[in-house]
Amino acid sequence: MLHKIEIFYTLAPGKTRAHFNFTHLNAPRSLLLGFLTSPSCRAIVLESHPKTGSIPIMLEMSHLWTRRKIIGTLAFAFTAPGAFAEQLALTPKQTAGPFYPDHLPLDTDNDLLIINDSISPAIGEITHLSGRLLDAKGDPIRNAVVEIWQVDGKGVYLHRGSGNGEKRDDNFQGFGRFLTGSTGEYYFRTVKPVSYPGRTPHIHFAVKMTGRERWTTQCYVKGAAQNDTDGVLKGIKDVQARESVIIDFAAIQQSKIGELAAKFDIVMGYTPTDIGH
Repeated sequence: MLHKIEIFYTLAPGKTRAHFNFTHLNAPRSLLLGFLTSPSCRAIVLESHPKTGSIPIMLEMSHLWTRRKIIGTLAFAFTAPGAFAEQLALTPKQTAGPFYPDHLPLDTDNDLLIINDSISPAIGEITHLSGRLLDAKGDPIRNAVVEIWQVDGKGVYLHRGSGNGEKRDDNFQGFGRFLTGSTGEYYFRTVKPVSYPGRTPHIHFAVKMTGRERWTTQCYVKGAAQNDTDGVLKGIKDVQARESVIIDFAAIQQSKIGELAAKFDIVMGYTPTDIGH
């Protein structure tokens, strides 16, 4: 909410300076800089006040800009739909890798621990993996298919080219799908990923949406020793983006069998309108 606007003029040769003080305004600086686009006006965002949260903006403009025009322009900018919606950091896109299943399992649901009606569960630390599929404004993306695939508890993929194939856990599904609902949420029951030669523990994700190419990324285990040397993870140069794909696999306190919970929200650069949902 915009609580206060303070306008102060300082005349300079050929210029009019107005000092605006926006209090309790939660807005990215890039948006604040962009609300006035006239070439005759230059906006300078100063440091926000550490205690009050005020964001001072100094505008330097020609004499053609009147006080009424300034206030009118600001009113339009601040009331535009979504003008100051906080933009979420986008999840970095990553390679699908060479081990997307070359043959699908008999069961492709979201429970990777049990195949069809088998009574033998997969080997590994049971993990409840969940999250939301969101656009950059935080709105949910529904009717999207989220896929995951990963190695089993012995470090083997559901792929004929995976190493140590003879050791593969036949009770592990290795691949699963989930269709997001109105809240954009997804859920899988799987095992905590383990490492295999050359890679730190990770889970592959693919998102499929109508009218869009398949989009892929990976999530990683917080605290895994190999994270610092993994070439794919290190390939994400932006520190914030890299940290966003490293998630905690935390113990569920009330679980008597040592289950884990992990949450991984995926933020896309699309909106529900863009993808036709």
